[in-house]
Amino acid sequence: MRKSVTLLLFGFVSVLTASAQHTVVKGSVIDGTTLAPIPKVTITIEETSQSTETDAEGKFSFTSALPLGEHILKVSKAGYLTKRFPIIIYEGQTLEISDMMLDINVADSVDLFTVTLSDDELNDDTTGGADNISGLLHSSQDIFQRTAAFEFSGSFFSVRGLSSENSSVLINGIEMNKIFNGRPQWSNWGGLNDVLRNQELSSNLTPSYYTFGGILGSTNINTRASEYKKGGRLTYSSSDRSYTNRVIGSYASGLIKGGWAVALSAGKRWGDEGFQEATFYDSNSFFAAVEKLINAAHSLNFTAIYAPNRRGKSSPNTQEVYDLKGITYNEYWGYHDGKKRNSRVKEVNEPVVMLNHYWNITNKISLNTTMAYQFGKSANSRLDYPGGGNPSGAYYQKLPSYALANFNGPDYSTAYLLEQEFLIDGQIDWNQIYDANLTNSSQGITAAYVLYEDRNDDTQITANTTFIADLTEHMTLNGSLNYTQLSSDNFAELTDLLGASSALNKDAFDNVHYDLKNPDRIVGEGDQYRYHYIFEANILSGFTQAQFKYNNIDFYAALSVAHTSYQRDGRYQHEVYPDNSYGKGEKLNFLGLGAKAGLTYKVTGKHVFDFNAAYLTKAPSLRNTYTNARDNHNVVKNISEEKIIAVDASYIFRSSILKAKLTGFYSQIEDANDISFYYADGLSSFDISDNKTSAFVQEILQGIDKRHFGAEFGFEAQLTTTIKLKGACSVGQYTYSNNPNLYLTSSRFTNTGGISYGKSFMKNYKLSNGPQTAYSVGFEYRDPEFWWFGATANFFDKTYVDISPLIRTQNFYSYADGLPFSDYDPEVARKLLKQETFNDYMIVNLVGAKSWKIKQYYLGFFASVNNLLDVVHKTGGYEQARNANYQELKEDASRDRPVFGSKYWYGRGATYFLNVYVRF
Repeated sequence: MRKSVTLLLFGFVSVLTASAQHTVVKGSVIDGTTLAPIPKVTITIEETSQSTETDAEGKFSFTSALPLGEHILKVSKAGYLTKRFPIIIYEGQTLEISDMMLDINVADSVDLFTVTLSDDELNDDTTGGADNISGLLHSSQDIFQRTAAFEFSGSFFSVRGLSSENSSVLINGIEMNKIFNGRPQWSNWGGLNDVLRNQELSSNLTPSYYTFGGILGSTNINTRASEYKKGGRLTYSSSDRSYTNRVIGSYASGLIKGGWAVALSAGKRWGDEGFQEATFYDSNSFFAAVEKLINAAHSLNFTAIYAPNRRGKSSPNTQEVYDLKGITYNEYWGYHDGKKRNSRVKEVNEPVVMLNHYWNITNKISLNTTMAYQFGKSANSRLDYPGGGNPSGAYYQKLPSYALANFNGPDYSTAYLLEQEFLIDGQIDWNQIYDANLTNSSQGITAAYVLYEDRNDDTQITANTTFIADLTEHMTLNGSLNYTQLSSDNFAELTDLLGASSALNKDAFDNVHYDLKNPDRIVGEGDQYRYHYIFEANILSGFTQAQFKYNNIDFYAALSVAHTSYQRDGRYQHEVYPDNSYGKGEKLNFLGLGAKAGLTYKVTGKHVFDFNAAYLTKAPSLRNTYTNARDNHNVVKNISEEKIIAVDASYIFRSSILKAKLTGFYSQIEDANDISFYYADGLSSFDISDNKTSAFVQEILQGIDKRHFGAEFGFEAQLTTTIKLKGACSVGQYTYSNNPNLYLTSSRFTNTGGISYGKSFMKNYKLSNGPQTAYSVGFEYRDPEFWWFGATANFFDKTYVDISPLIRTQNFYSYADGLPFSDYDPEVARKLLKQETFNDYMIVNLVGAKSWKIKQYYLGFFASVNNLLDVVHKTGGYEQARNANYQELKEDASRDRPVFGSKYWYGRGATYFLNVYVRF
């Protein structure tokens, strides 16, 4: 009896002990060459949904609901060879695998930062290049996102038809999107590829630890010095796209004695001319990160980024110009002293410094606090001609079409002479400009031509704190608080008198003083003139997010709030707006709210369903808040926060051979604004100072609604150990979903509040944001001897010209008194207003690489050819609003060569990129 009781008690205690023990799989990963721990390595138990990452010390641990029995542990990280380890998991036991070694993948030599758009396209708002995709400078594990970055971006494809202001780019938790337009200015850190690879991507609506993000997601770039792999890299590149040469050197010390770590990089990109004529490129890049590990809980990291750059810009042109001069033609330049001189130069010089404090409060809770300071200038030069004619070689009065449109009938002889002059030269005549100014100076007259810059001198201070708390093994709570203060000094600076002795600070065309407090002021080189005002902006924001992870289901929810204030401080008193231009204007306040949630259901390790939804409101950008900040305090009428709704749903399939993802998406943007500046003829209003029906106007489109929906699909199939088949497609429909209100303002209007034209009938017209249909199919061959090559064929369709809102208002069909034109034909009008669709086209790209390991050095090269077949294709364009009514547009459209036809951008022809590097 006693023996039976003893055995019973022993069995009971054994059961309690077994149930109290946890099943654990843990270990660590180190570099196979340096033996240093590797952070952010992905550890996956294959054929299950279990996955985790190594921490800063290269360690990982699985503890929740582990599958028992025999399994394969997959260890992977970008830049390293993936390894798989067989394991056996026993219930109630701890399996520890220490110091698993990963070797550098010497065959993985693709320079992820060079096969996408170049900086000139990323930073030129006129081309829409900045509206590409949020992740151009990262490599995503998402098959479709990766294809969009590497294959679609050259055709100005926009993911889900959305602009880049719907995504967030952060460095160490600090948002880098510009307050002026909401978009990241990529050139502020361009050329620093090697040291900006540590990135954490949250695509579309997926959660991020650092920010609530936009509906295109977010990318956080981590520059913590201790997390760079020890070693260095030297790179040389050659290309014929934007720059022609590039040199980059970088080095990271890793964590050394005393708890210090240093990472450094410097580079230069340059070229006299890219694909377009006279598009020179000159850029330098410098980076430094220094970290001091104070103790196990505290660390300080200092980062400095300085990437000054200058480049010559290129022009959009009418089809007449391209037919005569080809797709590389650029109207902004001319020969001066035997060299090509571009009148339109973009210069960005905005260094940023930041200090991070990393605090590991416990092994489950961390706090990252950052202070950042950014300052410097952004400038765009152009010619002003207050006493001369338009100097552009492609000015419409210098083209054959102008003579053929003569009021008295076609003037063929003049048209022929203009055509020959344009074919022979067709550029800016700098010598004539200097001669005109020298003549004026000799007669005591101010400059007929000057060169000036539109300047933005920004000073921005940002403070951010981000916390991450693993409350339980299933729940993580994170969030952040952020404050940003911007002071933006905006003015025009006269940079070159071009042979003249002085210039007059007065609008010569409208005979209007720019500044009544200093009328008829004489200005010289280096002086401010034309306009001067300061934007003050303050943003206080925060978000919180809870993430839950279980064996078969993950879900999250996030909330955000942001208070934004804007104020304009005018430094000039404009003659047309004497009571509404000088001093501080009204302070504007906006409240942004956001909520999003998502769920991932893992049916098995192979089949996964993912759902996300978001609703948010946000302040309009500075650019789309003030109707004409250069002249006055006026704000867009009935301005309010933008409203955005977005949902998506995905099915994901993963096996050892095939990986595929199918996603459906929908988003609605409401109450957006857009402001454009141009010269318009044929205005049906007599409320203009000189009773003419033409003026340089500001077009304000208010209350715009847009609808985006469609589907994305991507797949990769590992057919053999060396051959991979890959493909992706995006099919969408991106349209205006309402008829927004339109009004015009101008210094020539006697009604300074503007002239309303009511509704612009834009509903169901397509958005001009690149191809709305895109397909890609290709393959990669990776040889065991560390060389590989690949090819893709990419198909693009349904690209639309950007429509003119003004010619879709009542101004198009009626006189000033509101009565319709007597000759108005609705059927003809329908044809005139039909949106132009570009031809579909196919682009073939080739890539290849080879690498060698020579002792402790890694040597390799990467080469690519884009648009191998040299396909000529339009990537974008816009209707000119010069012909603002039915009669003028009908007459111009009836000509073989319209005088004011749409202007276009063409994609590049066949181009190459070659990259050679050595790593040590």
